[in-house]
Amino acid sequence: MKPTLFLLAAGMGSRYGGLKQLDGLGPNGETIMDYSIYDAIRAGFGKIVWVIRKDFEEQFRTQILAKYEGKVACELCFQALDALPEGFKCPEGRVKPWGTNHAVLMGKDVIKEPFCVINCDDFYGRDAFAQIGKFLSELPEGAKNKYAMVGFRVCNTLSENGSVARGICSTNEMHHLTDVVERTEILRVDGKICYKDGENWVEIPENSPVSMNMWGFTPDYFEHSEAFFKVFLSDPKNMENLKAEFFIPLMVNKLINEGTATVEVLDTTSKWFGVTYAADRPDTVARIKSLVEAGEYPEKLW
Repeated sequence: MKPTLFLLAAGMGSRYGGLKQLDGLGPNGETIMDYSIYDAIRAGFGKIVWVIRKDFEEQFRTQILAKYEGKVACELCFQALDALPEGFKCPEGRVKPWGTNHAVLMGKDVIKEPFCVINCDDFYGRDAFAQIGKFLSELPEGAKNKYAMVGFRVCNTLSENGSVARGICSTNEMHHLTDVVERTEILRVDGKICYKDGENWVEIPENSPVSMNMWGFTPDYFEHSEAFFKVFLSDPKNMENLKAEFFIPLMVNKLINEGTATVEVLDTTSKWFGVTYAADRPDTVARIKSLVEAGEYPEKLW
């Protein structure tokens, strides 16, 4: 069974200042997700699923889905604040989405095969998709609890225009993930890569592996997530904090720490780039243009 690509596209794009998921950056108006889907198809993926907000479904279908008709199977699912397990209600005053792993949960009814989760506004590169596609395609039928992530060197994932959020990873001798800690502010401080911890900046090595939210899972991951989301919501601190989020690394850490699952960290030659901030856009356009000129991608994808 061919793996599925699952794109997280429900974000507001607040730091960027608009719906960056739909921003045309390629020579013929291609979005970053167009390049991800192109790379995924040539890496052997057989279906594309997006999780989006219901309020821009019509624009998304017209501007995005229409171009893939007849090329690959496509599905949509929707993230909403009130999409909670039975017995739970969204706290009054909450406007922030519940986080990346809540978004992943929205795909449980449409994804029945091994799948790769990515952000739709990150450019991961051809090799990264080849690595995760190979891992997922080679899993035995019915495999459970054997997951993967593509690890990028932190020095290759920064923005020159502000801080970035990354999951900083630790691995063992088998290249299995032993820990991933979400750091929401990473940038260069006096020439050194650091993350913000309270009021302090903590230095990390240039080549530290980080998660760019490129994960490989099997469908049993939905069951684990659904169960743990109930635990998350049952904690009064998470209901009182209107900005508390159910992150993928939170779920993954639980599974690897209790020995339920393993996560193989896959090496890649790819370098990440993206549009975290509006000021990142010109550099991203230039990088895509250079890849097209080098023959990595056709001038017109579809």
